[in-house]
Amino acid sequence: MPTHAVTNQAPPLPDYNALTSNPALVEALQRWGDDAAHAEVEHLGALSGSAQARSWAEQANTHEPVLRTHSPAGERLDEVEFHPAWHSLMEVAVAGGLTAEPWTRPRGTGAHVRRAAGFTTWSEVEQGHLCPVSMTYAAAPALAANPELASAWVPRLASRTYDFGLRPATAKAGAIAGMGMTEKQGGSDVRANTTRAVAAADGPLEGGDTYRLTGHKWFCSAPMSDAFLVLAQTDAGVGCFLVPRVLDDGTRNSFALQRLKDKLGNRSNASSEVELDGTWGVRVGDEGRGIRTILDMVAATRLDCVLGSTSTMRAALLRAIHHARHRTAFGALLVDQPLMQNVLADLALETEAATTLALRLAHAVDEGDTAFSRLGVALGKYWVCKRTPVMVAEALECLGGNGYVEENGLARLYREAPLNSIWEGSGNVNALDVLRAVGREPASVEAYLAEVALGRGHGATLDAAIDRLPDALARAADPRAQAGARGLVEQLAVTLQASLLARHAPGVVSDAFVASRLGGDHGSTFGTLDAGLSAHSAATLVERAFSA
Repeated sequence: MPTHAVTNQAPPLPDYNALTSNPALVEALQRWGDDAAHAEVEHLGALSGSAQARSWAEQANTHEPVLRTHSPAGERLDEVEFHPAWHSLMEVAVAGGLTAEPWTRPRGTGAHVRRAAGFTTWSEVEQGHLCPVSMTYAAAPALAANPELASAWVPRLASRTYDFGLRPATAKAGAIAGMGMTEKQGGSDVRANTTRAVAAADGPLEGGDTYRLTGHKWFCSAPMSDAFLVLAQTDAGVGCFLVPRVLDDGTRNSFALQRLKDKLGNRSNASSEVELDGTWGVRVGDEGRGIRTILDMVAATRLDCVLGSTSTMRAALLRAIHHARHRTAFGALLVDQPLMQNVLADLALETEAATTLALRLAHAVDEGDTAFSRLGVALGKYWVCKRTPVMVAEALECLGGNGYVEENGLARLYREAPLNSIWEGSGNVNALDVLRAVGREPASVEAYLAEVALGRGHGATLDAAIDRLPDALARAADPRAQAGARGLVEQLAVTLQASLLARHAPGVVSDAFVASRLGGDHGSTFGTLDAGLSAHSAATLVERAFSA
């Protein structure tokens, strides 16, 4: 049509490298990783920022998983079909060592930092398929409670070969793991689970004591995985069990997929309701200590919630910056206008703070620093995941109406943004977990305070915030502290982020973060940095955030 000349629209997002265009992530990888890690993650970064990968992401979310409960002859199938694009995404993630490989490396080699940087980098393209990748990573520390099972399964979960399909794990080049904890009557209160596990005198499984499980699981993500860690009641209390989809003799374990969940986001990934009816499983850990056993898996998946949310933030931010660099309004490019600069700079600060915290937590795993990671992961899981939905919403608004349509990917990011705050314990569950750690694990508190104290000397504002922490932590011991748990967690998390930036980020980043997040130079929404922030400083923050 002659009236349809297209002008003043941002071009499609170009190919970019999701690692090298992100200085905060590059610096964290150099600080806590090694040269070999950088080269490997840079390869993932090039794939992540490619048009090909974005096409896979769009296809995997447009053509959602399909449940096939029965064959044409009426036999139970209990299979999920995925679009080929899903398998392409999974192949890259598994080949990139994003599953359980770090647990097979010696401590102190930076394997978890490399994996965290790769997970963050690759997550920019699509988040749904990282759910089974994350569970596969997290299954390894839980399986360590049963050395015989671990020796058989961890090498499969650490494989860099993606081998899809329901076959005996012994016949596969690699395996994927899932979990089944929550039930409809309990949710996060897994002690209320009603699924029963009854010891069997013998069975078709090796590696420990065999049980038969009967019950219903309300949320079981990635039901085409090769094995699941499942909680069920025994006479001694809640137990943890490894449940394979296919038994060693090739017969399928009883694992009936009742339906797939119709979710707000994460739609490329299949989440299901599962009926267990005499299903075979092997106990992991001590009898009646299943919750304690699976908490090692939960801690690892909570770290991935921080990594995934950080990646979602950055994927939204770079789309906002790209748009602002090409869109003109009121006679100037958006990126050059002071108010838009304020918004983008503020979003960049939030993203860099999340990135630095996430990689620091991965470094703690590498070092075996469980005292710090115990509290640090809970703080990061709560705060970074809480910030993601509002951050993505603001990035979407930078594009106006263009952000609200599906073509640019921000709408999908917005639907995805709340997930990690819910998964592996909602905000209240994590806040209560922080109170529990503060009250019962003094070594964790000491490690946190020692870490934060390393930021002293940046300035009076940060020093004063650090000085306030002991009193805040002491108040957490009060039985009435539960009502204020969220406020405490926010204070602890933001002060930790400020300390990390004071030590590791350029002054333009740390100064603006401390002044806005701790010094009161900020309003209630993004884009309310102190008006005294120079145009040069704001432009520097934006350029650093996406230096493609």
